[in-house]
Amino acid sequence: MTVLPVTDVEKEPKYWRDLGRQTLEEALRLQSLNMNKASNLILFLGDGMGISTITAARILKGQMNGEPGENHCLEMEKFPFVALSKTYNTDSQVPDSAGTATAFLCGVKTNKGILGLSAATELGVCNTSRGNEVDSILKWAKAAGKSVGVVTSTRINHATPAAAYAHSADRDWYSDADMPPDAISQGCKDIAWQLINNIPDMEVILGGGRKYMYPNGTTDVEYPQNPKANGRRLDGLDLVDLWHKKKPPSKVSQYVWDRTQLMEIDPSKVDYLMGLFEPADLQYELERNTSTDPALSEMVAVSIRILQKNPRGFFLLVEGGRIDHGHHAGQARLALHEAIEMDRAVGLAGTLTSEEDTLTLVTADHSHVFTHGGNPPRGNPILGLASGPSDMDKMPYTSILYGNGPGFRIDGGKRENITGVDTADVKYLAQSAVPLKSETHGGEDVAIMAKGPMAHLLHGVVEQSYIPYVMGYAACIGPNLDHCSRHKEYGRLSPWLKTSP
Repeated sequence: MTVLPVTDVEKEPKYWRDLGRQTLEEALRLQSLNMNKASNLILFLGDGMGISTITAARILKGQMNGEPGENHCLEMEKFPFVALSKTYNTDSQVPDSAGTATAFLCGVKTNKGILGLSAATELGVCNTSRGNEVDSILKWAKAAGKSVGVVTSTRINHATPAAAYAHSADRDWYSDADMPPDAISQGCKDIAWQLINNIPDMEVILGGGRKYMYPNGTTDVEYPQNPKANGRRLDGLDLVDLWHKKKPPSKVSQYVWDRTQLMEIDPSKVDYLMGLFEPADLQYELERNTSTDPALSEMVAVSIRILQKNPRGFFLLVEGGRIDHGHHAGQARLALHEAIEMDRAVGLAGTLTSEEDTLTLVTADHSHVFTHGGNPPRGNPILGLASGPSDMDKMPYTSILYGNGPGFRIDGGKRENITGVDTADVKYLAQSAVPLKSETHGGEDVAIMAKGPMAHLLHGVVEQSYIPYVMGYAACIGPNLDHCSRHKEYGRLSPWLKTSP
């Protein structure tokens, strides 16, 4: 285990004094607020990316660059404005990703497992959803003439992306094959069907989830020998074909299913793009085939180049969805590399847009019971052991731990001895205090980082449902528009002085 040394410059007080002065000067410059109207909106959502995950990802990314790591700075951490978001669902102290997505996309908190519907809806009960639909900021943007897109490293009809376009009493209704007969008979539609029909002119759709789009038994184009990858739909619909048919004849729509096809696209010649790169979720960043599977950052780059052709601007939702999956599996290395890849996408988006007219937010839907402690020395490998064994059972332990999950091990009535174990291995299950098949979410607040027009409206501790109202205010879309007609000068917004009904 190699511990990276502290640099000599940090031993000098002048280093810290200069750093403090520089940081203060940057903070003082923020007094000149960006009051521009936002033409573009980008929301990066790290699924399960709690503050402890951000900290660990920062250290790992720095150590990957040969630094001690602790003083590294992620791209998202360069954003000037930060708030904390309360993540609870209306019926749950510790939330799930459906209820939280409805909050940060639709501005309405709801019950666990519910998508795009108010808390008057009962989980899994179709007939309680009628009249309880709530629209997302993606729909607000589309109604205002903006281009819109959704990019995710999970299946495109997973909880976070689905809340942007769907209304479902159960987040697991991916296709009609996943729905109970009574829900179908009562007229409820599966999430994949809603993707194609609810907002048929969505310009960009990139992620996984091919099997929910094709008739039952349809052989998958990439895994023809794997029956689990086959189409699942019982209604016989080919939703990819239907997606093409719903586009105007004068526009170019293109469907792709591997990285090569995606990277060969000429954004100037494509109006609508759908890319489904796996039957279900995309592969983890550390495990993906870099020849056939695109990285999240690559999908984001193509998406922005297509969306920014619209002179009215765009809204883009980007989900780093497999951070959450890595944590649930107790595989911290997978989760942290997913966070690092999303941070890479954040930085790339910044180079393709301007802070003058683009409001960019980075946040999480919830946290995980993921901790980092144990008194490790400066520069200690983030995936390595804490300094010294426990003073109780005399066994070594990792500096990264989970409060619960599959990493709980008892050997001979004692805690597992991990001496000599490669705790940085991808398959290593980080130690946990309570045995569970799947590690759980955490209930603490998560960060919201913001830059661009009106980013200063994100400060303090806020309800998660506040997020889309800031974006809508900045772009003059959605329900609160009074301030948009009373600007001080072209392109700059005046304060919203009146509360709209």
